[in-house]
Amino acid sequence: MFTQFSIQTPSAVIGAELQHKIDNKTKPLGALGELENIAFQLGTIQQTLTPDVSKPKMIVFAADHGVVAQGVSLFPQEVTPQMVMNFLMGGAAVSVFCAQYNVPLRVVDVGVNAELAAHPLLGARKVAFSTKDFSQQAAMSAKQLEQAVQAGVDEANLAIDDGANVLMFGEMGIGNTCVSSCMMTALIGVSASDSAGRGTGLDQAGVSHKAQVIEQSLKRAEQETGQMMSEWSAQTLAEQVGGFEIVAMAGAMLQSAQRQTAFVVDGFICSVALLFAQKVAPNVRDYAIFAHQSNEKAHKMLLDYLQAEPILSLDLRLGEGSGAILAYPLINSACVFLNKMASFESAGVSGSES
Repeated sequence: MFTQFSIQTPSAVIGAELQHKIDNKTKPLGALGELENIAFQLGTIQQTLTPDVSKPKMIVFAADHGVVAQGVSLFPQEVTPQMVMNFLMGGAAVSVFCAQYNVPLRVVDVGVNAELAAHPLLGARKVAFSTKDFSQQAAMSAKQLEQAVQAGVDEANLAIDDGANVLMFGEMGIGNTCVSSCMMTALIGVSASDSAGRGTGLDQAGVSHKAQVIEQSLKRAEQETGQMMSEWSAQTLAEQVGGFEIVAMAGAMLQSAQRQTAFVVDGFICSVALLFAQKVAPNVRDYAIFAHQSNEKAHKMLLDYLQAEPILSLDLRLGEGSGAILAYPLINSACVFLNKMASFESAGVSGSES
C-alpha cells in the first residue's frame, strides 16, 4: 500500500543561486534568521528563485479512537463531532485564524464516531466509526489503513489540483495524544512515560495512567504480531496502534512531498504523523516546515529527533492546525523578502567588505 510513494530529495542545483540571492539582500549576512532558511527551503522545493505560498490550504483530519474507553482523555468522545461542527460553523481557533489570514479551510472526516451532515467545507471520507481499542486488539485492519492513507492522498491531490502551493495540516480526535504517544514510543523506542503528556489537561495521575495503557497496548501488540515493536513495518505499526486521522495526515504529507509541494507541520500529533510518514519514505522530511514547539511534553524530544527548528514557541497545546496557521504569515514573509526586498546592487547600498 505504501509502494505508491517514491519521493525524491529536491534538487540542490539551484541552491547556490538561492543562497546568493538571499545573501545579497540589503541586510547583514543571516540577519533575517529563520526566514532565510525557510526562503531557501521553499525555493529548493519549488525549484525557483521566486517561491510563492500565496495559495495556501488548511486541511484538518478528524477521527475517534477506541482507546478512549480506557480513560486516557479528560474529555468524552462526543466532543470530536461537536468540535468538527464548530470548525465547520467557523467558531474554532483554526477557523477564526484561517478567516483572519484568508486561508481556505477543509475538514475531513476519516473516522468520527457520528453521522455528520453534509457541509461545503466537509470532506466525507469516513473509514469507520472510530478505531478499535488498541489496548485490547489491533486498532484497524489492513483495508482500513489503506482507506485512511488514500483519504489523505486524495485530499492532498484535491488541494494541489485546485492550485494550492503550500498545505497546512491539523487534526481533531479525542484521545489522539495517547495514540500519538503510543506511535512515537513504537517508532523511536522512547519509554511510554517519556512520550505520554497532559493532552487536553490530565493531571499527573492521569498522565501515569495513560503511560500504563500505552505500555500494556504495545505489549499486547508485540504478543499478537510475534515481533518486537522495533521490528514492525509501517503497516504493522499503524494497524496495531494507529489512528485514522494520523495516518490520513501522513498520507497527505507523503503525497504533498511526492508532488513537490511544501507542507506545514502543526504540533505534537502532526509531528508524529510526519514521523510515521518518514518511516514510509525518509525524503518526505525535506518538504516539511515546522510551525511550532507545543506545550505537550514529548514534542521537544520529537522535534530534536527530527532535527527540526520550529518557527514559533507559544506554549500552544490545542492542535487542530492552530500553530500551523499562526506560522503561515511568517512563511509568507520569507517569500516576500526574497522576492521583493532590494539587493545591495539594485538599491545602490554598499555591501560588506569581507
